[in-house]
Amino acid sequence: MLDKERIKEAETNVRSYLNDGLLKKAIMNEQVMKILLTNGKESLKVAEEVNKNNISELWTIVCSYYAMYYYANAVLIKQGYKVGEKIVHKVTSDAIIVYIRQKLKETLIEDYEKTKEEALNLAGIKADELIESFDFERNKRSLIQYKTIEIEKHSKAKTSLQRAKEFTREMEKLLI
Repeated sequence: MLDKERIKEAETNVRSYLNDGLLKKAIMNEQVMKILLTNGKESLKVAEEVNKNNISELWTIVCSYYAMYYYANAVLIKQGYKVGEKIVHKVTSDAIIVYIRQKLKETLIEDYEKTKEEALNLAGIKADELIESFDFERNKRSLIQYKTIEIEKHSKAKTSLQRAKEFTREMEKLLI
């Protein structure tokens, strides 16, 4: 996790970079964006291949880093900043802390909220299914016990056992 000192250092550095022209305000350039994303994708693909084929740990790391580097710069360009030509890796690192970190946090929270909502919906559906399976089994028990021939009982029993296992497993969680 980034500590407060690192964040403060990045903020101070970014002010200096802007003053010294190492980081510039820029209008988003689609061509530059396309190049950065192409390079990022290619770097990631190469990292995957090098790793998969056990060619080199060093180049897996290097290519992985460059994939991240190119994507970081693409995001900075989209936010209206272009890294200059000196100490580009440090400038990129500090700039993403200052300009991208909060936006990334907000996006992750949005994703979490969506996932949470989906999980709650799924949990509600699952809870309803479990309760409904109890009702199905109650009705089936009555039907089987009094009105069903022996051949049909086997497949219905298998389903019942499966439902019972799932239902009791979930109920046990509620008892803890």
